[in-house]
Amino acid sequence: MVDIKQEFLDRGISAISSSLDKMVSKERMSLEDSSSALSRIGTSVELGDLYDCDLVVEAIPEIPDLKFSTFSKLDSICKPEAILASNTSSISINEIASHTNRADRVIGMHFMNPVPIMKLVEIIKGSSTSPEVTSQVVSASEQMGKTPLMCSDSPGFVSNRILMPMINEAILTLQEGVAEPEAIDGIMKLGMNHPIGPLALADLIGLDTVLHIMNVLEEGLGSEKYAPSHLLVEMVEKGELGRKSGSGFYSY
Repeated sequence: MVDIKQEFLDRGISAISSSLDKMVSKERMSLEDSSSALSRIGTSVELGDLYDCDLVVEAIPEIPDLKFSTFSKLDSICKPEAILASNTSSISINEIASHTNRADRVIGMHFMNPVPIMKLVEIIKGSSTSPEVTSQVVSASEQMGKTPLMCSDSPGFVSNRILMPMINEAILTLQEGVAEPEAIDGIMKLGMNHPIGPLALADLIGLDTVLHIMNVLEEGLGSEKYAPSHLLVEMVEKGELGRKSGSGFYSY
């Protein structure tokens, strides 16, 4: 596990340890297996330490230039046969791959949050991703206990192409005064059997992330159908980003 500061690594290890402790307390894992898992995690603040990895999964912020520069560095650091995967939720795998000299070994591995609980890994094949690499990543996902489902590179892939317009429509419903947040979320939970309402989910994801993905969809698919609602834009401009800022469609 590589990050830019030791404090971030310490925080990550602490979160993993806490997650494992919960699994032990619920008797989903033995204390021995928990300790063994934790002992296998190495940390570093140097990308260069990834030189001998077989599979690198990038999970940095959704900033295109940051993704591109990181993959360019990884391409020069990692051995030629290494697979470079991105956990991006919206940025083109083809575009990421174009910043490397191994487009056939670049792929998307979009893990769903919260990762320890959610089974899905959305596997995104770039136009140059080799069948061998796809097969190896599917196998690795299954070994993690996940369910890999594949799609081709396209704006928003499958998950966010469907989810984000639904969230945006819920925000438009609120913007137009059709119903209050509690009613919108309650109707979707009780009527559609959703585990969480779309507005509460937007707060959990982060309204800035929702806005970013809507912009990606609108630009990439070239349709006003994907234009973000004015209310969403205004809330992000005011810093009302959801749970991480303490205020969104609900207060935290």
